[in-house]
Amino acid sequence: MNWRARWLLACWLPLAAQAVEVDPVPSVMWAFYHKQMLGDAPFVFDERVKLLAPPFAEDARQVPLEIDARAFKGEVVRILAWAELNPLPKIVDFEPLTGVLPWLSIRIRVEQATPLRAAVLTRDGLWHVGSTLIDAAGGGCTAPSVVRTQPGWEERIGEVLGGRYPRGEFSRVRLQVAHPMDNGMVGGIPEFFINHAELRDQNDQLLARLELFPAVSENPNLAFDIEGAGQTRLMLRDNSGNQFDAAIP
Repeated sequence: MNWRARWLLACWLPLAAQAVEVDPVPSVMWAFYHKQMLGDAPFVFDERVKLLAPPFAEDARQVPLEIDARAFKGEVVRILAWAELNPLPKIVDFEPLTGVLPWLSIRIRVEQATPLRAAVLTRDGLWHVGSTLIDAAGGGCTAPSVVRTQPGWEERIGEVLGGRYPRGEFSRVRLQVAHPMDNGMVGGIPEFFINHAELRDQNDQLLARLELFPAVSENPNLAFDIEGAGQTRLMLRDNSGNQFDAAIP
């Protein structure tokens, strides 16, 4: 850690008693990803950034992952997530802008046992890194698509199933989007995946923005926590330029 990061850490420690300098899931790849993903910016490993994933991936093509940074409500600028030992490590780049809590549920592919990371950038310029380990038999990134074996799958691309579930002061919106999310690692099938998503309210105000990557599972499952009432719109675009739009009452 450089002198600037140490100085920033010293300033923030009174407010971040759960921050530590020691990697909670020791990884030989951390220094590489600190530079690759965070640009060597100041960071702390922080237990308040919670990553929830099963200890073992029963289906490496569909691994549930929950990223919870609600401890920093009102301060979160951006959330990045990645799987360190995946051949395509990036998972999501999430910006909760207004009316959306810093919480996200998603399903991902994992190729082998790997550390999972979520880095939360707060308004003070410090990255808070949450970590967990997942074991896996392997092959989730290189397995053939199940979606492509289903008759008529092309006609269902972009269909959205989902609903809103009230939870006191906020509501949880759960969605599934029909899309093969091809990652380019299966012979003869190029990359074809949803790479951009936006949540908007009934007045077309932008609530959150996401960039998605090929580590996301086919037929993506997404969940968000939204404050307030009213219709929510999900707008999607894939890397072939197809655009999809769905309304959630």
